[in-house]
Amino acid sequence: MTNSISLPRVGLGATGPRVGRIGLGAMGMSGMYGAADDRESRATIHAAIDAGADLVDTGDFYGAGHNELLIGKAIAERPRADVVLSVKFGGLRGPDGSWGGFDGRPAAVRNFVTYSLTRLGVDHIDIYRPARLDPDVPIEDTVGAIAELVEAGYVRHIGLSEIGADTLRRAHAVHPIVDLQIEYSLLTRGIEREILPVARELGIGITAYGVLSRGLLSDTFRTGGAPADAADFRTHSPRFQGENLTRNLRLVESLAEIAAAKGVSVAQLAIAWALSRGTDIVPVIGARSRARLTETLDALRITLSPAELAEIEAAAPADAVAGQRYAAAQMAALDSER
Repeated sequence: MTNSISLPRVGLGATGPRVGRIGLGAMGMSGMYGAADDRESRATIHAAIDAGADLVDTGDFYGAGHNELLIGKAIAERPRADVVLSVKFGGLRGPDGSWGGFDGRPAAVRNFVTYSLTRLGVDHIDIYRPARLDPDVPIEDTVGAIAELVEAGYVRHIGLSEIGADTLRRAHAVHPIVDLQIEYSLLTRGIEREILPVARELGIGITAYGVLSRGLLSDTFRTGGAPADAADFRTHSPRFQGENLTRNLRLVESLAEIAAAKGVSVAQLAIAWALSRGTDIVPVIGARSRARLTETLDALRITLSPAELAEIEAAAPADAVAGQRYAAAQMAALDSER
């Protein structure tokens, strides 16, 4: 397979911009999954934009600002109109990398956007979203502050991340929400119960991250075992620990048999499954190299029949994954899990 395909475009929710059918998640380019190469990262961003995967997602706390600086350098070499920037804000970090929670106060929102605009080297952000719900600040206040930035021209659209159905309704009543960024994959399907139906009712798109379950739904760990780099987020993830990993890799082996019979990789099968869930769902894939990006975009060529979808879901049932998707403290910060 090659990358010489025309990337389909979809509207992001009822009121959002049109974007490529697959987006690029940049978090892994700033050390969250171990060491990364800035030059290859920039080349990957360029390749994604050139292929039509123009939704580029970042967070102002990824690499303590490194990610935004990296993206800023990359997109400076392309027309601004060719990129749809999605930025999460609000994560608090100490100089030792420790976490200090999330800040959604209106004054903080204005502060965060100022630094993001500077690091990215742009005059506006296409989609701006709090990374998590601040339990001490009503969502109406946070969204209201972003709405003021929309009116002033610094932000084009408002998104949310890891928000539950009730909070989603409250936020949307203040200002139209174009998309909800939330984990959704073969192994993480909780949004299907309540969050996804409410998003569809309100005309809110889904930008799905974790489609490969942090690399679990790929060939990466089938022979190599658990991640070894201490800086890798997955060394602290319950799904990659001990017996949990052993059980989860059995699911991956079952999927690998299906993928091999179809002549595709496990990752491509997982992406194709996510794409099959509806055009209102845009997978955001964390490709850190041009080779991975090619593999990702080639998943658009895959068509899954109803029988194949049933076979995939039987091989990896929704409740079969072992371990939570985050450690306990991080799970507690997710409004989407309440």
